[in-house]
Amino acid sequence: MLRKAGAEVWRVGFNAGDRAFWFHPRSYIPFRGSAEQWPDTFSALIEEKGVTDIVLYGDTRPIHAQAVAEAKARGICVHVFEEGYMRPFWVTYERGGTNGNSRLMDMSIAQMQEALAQSDMDAPLPPARWGDMRQHIFYGALYHWFVMFRNGHYRNFRPHRSMTVTKEFQLYLRRLLLMPLQAIDRRVATLRIKYGGFPYHLALLQLEHDSSFQMHSPFDTMPDFLEVVIEGFAAGAPRHHHLVFKAHPLEDGRVPVRRSIRQLARKHGVLDRVHYVRGGKLAQLMNDARTAVTVNSTAGQQVLWRGIPLKVFGKAVYNQPEFVSDQPLPQFFKGATRPDHKAYKDYRRYLLETSQLPGGFYSARARRQLLRQVVDMMLSPEDPYDALKSGTAAPRQQLRVVT
Repeated sequence: MLRKAGAEVWRVGFNAGDRAFWFHPRSYIPFRGSAEQWPDTFSALIEEKGVTDIVLYGDTRPIHAQAVAEAKARGICVHVFEEGYMRPFWVTYERGGTNGNSRLMDMSIAQMQEALAQSDMDAPLPPARWGDMRQHIFYGALYHWFVMFRNGHYRNFRPHRSMTVTKEFQLYLRRLLLMPLQAIDRRVATLRIKYGGFPYHLALLQLEHDSSFQMHSPFDTMPDFLEVVIEGFAAGAPRHHHLVFKAHPLEDGRVPVRRSIRQLARKHGVLDRVHYVRGGKLAQLMNDARTAVTVNSTAGQQVLWRGIPLKVFGKAVYNQPEFVSDQPLPQFFKGATRPDHKAYKDYRRYLLETSQLPGGFYSARARRQLLRQVVDMMLSPEDPYDALKSGTAAPRQQLRVVT
């Protein structure tokens, strides 16, 4: 789509998976050097191609962080994509950085409300369904298959995560095969909570290897977070309350989360009041939750949308004093203050008018929806936030998706 608009586009690939998913061989640039050679190679590419913009998925892995730093030093525009801050129905598009590096981190609710004065539109509604989860898992496994078995031309490639590519592939494959059994386990655990008749608090877990957890949180490992939450629950929650840990939908077992929860719950004397739910959708659990805690999961947005008190430990784009609690954890579990729901509605509408685009990465239908808007936004001289403030942002239409 960028080419049709008149732009020249090249893709730098670092392994056989990158090559397999790029269907324009003439514009593919393989990088086969070592990590130490990448900064100089990137600088040379900028000069050779006359690069004006770079486009990345995420901005924290080493090769991306180095490219972003060099691009900013040269005044080159940096476009960063990520999963939607209000996933799964939206994609995040920002300039300069996302998550802890986003411009949102320096914005107040008052500034957002001032910008919204330029628009009187209702917030766009989510589609009925994109259906990306199975595609996400499938393409993740396929990508790692190429890296495992077709990577002979990229012998210097090293993954940015500590786990080997072979192990990553095995975990993806195992997750695909076990999906039916895990669905049964999840259903049983959810029903026990639903019909248990007890008040409960939600702990929203993330992937330990995810960049938001690694780069924008105070914890080194997921068990560190589990320890803080269970200790705070044991110290402050009323004795008839329970604690429910909700696993990330893509949790693959590389970290023994379930075992760690049981050990810590036993240590703090609350084993009979702590539950673990494997993946799945949040809605059923959130409807009756008293509070929720997380490091910086995007699922926090769903918590706030329902007006549920939320405690956050890491950097998050939604960590605003109007609607995220600053109470000590034991006090939060004992009696949390309610968030300012009106302020959150303004915040949510601001994101949907700016950096959140309807669509997704993994299904064809979701990609088609994304392309209807994103290329024009990339070609605009203003980033999404400045465009809303100046009144040049394109209106977001209400979605009416038939499935």
